Amino acid sequence: MQVRVKPHPEFSAIYQVILEDGTERLATKNLTPGRNVYGEKLVRYEGVEYRLWDPFRSKLAAAVLKNLKTVPIKQGHKVLYLGAASGTTASHVSDIVGESGHVYCVEFAPRAIRELVDNVCAFRLNMSAILADARIPEKYAIFVNGKVDDIYCDIAQPEQAKVLADNADLFLKTDGWVMLAVKAQSIDVTKEPSEIFKREVKVLENRGFQIEDVINLEPYDKAHVMVVARV
Repeated sequence: MQVRVKPHPEFSAIYQVILEDGTERLATKNLTPGRNVYGEKLVRYEGVEYRLWDPFRSKLAAAVLKNLKTVPIKQGHKVLYLGAASGTTASHVSDIVGESGHVYCVEFAPRAIRELVDNVCAFRLNMSAILADARIPEKYAIFVNGKVDDIYCDIAQPEQAKVLADNADLFLKTDGWVMLAVKAQSIDVTKEPSEIFKREVKVLENRGFQIEDVINLEPYDKAHVMVVARV
């Protein structure tokens, strides 16, 4: 059986790859053919190269596989990515938004941002790396060109929803969307994850967001949910 690729039935610029053994994997169209980012397999189909998208390495991929209702990030969008680390998920977001979009990657750890710049942003013209603390958005406003369509937040901070909402106040379009990967153990190890998830969702609601979806990411990530909301 040969490799086959088909568009995802729900989400634009996301694909399903059927491998030689019949297993099905998520993928994005590789914006930089011949280069991978985190050791992911590259496959070619009808002259186009795709990057397999590992749900155990990417919470966004995990959420898609857990039947997320909406992926607001689309081709041509400008995305503010908080907590980009070394660029695993951010590179797939770069594939999705394509050459006409842009991903502003905020990361606080110097080592991670060096890897992000050297291995990812240097080869992807639609990505900008910003060494900054996501809790202080005013300090990097100069590096974000205008308002963004979406904010994706995956940070190990105690006040994840507040940090996202503060950034949204400054950068998000009036009809924009946000995605928040809530890590319960980063917030409070003494409380039940379900209690923490409800609290973070309430923070977003109190800041004016309409919650569209909350997806538990197990078995791909323990004690994590993905929250999707819009203004």
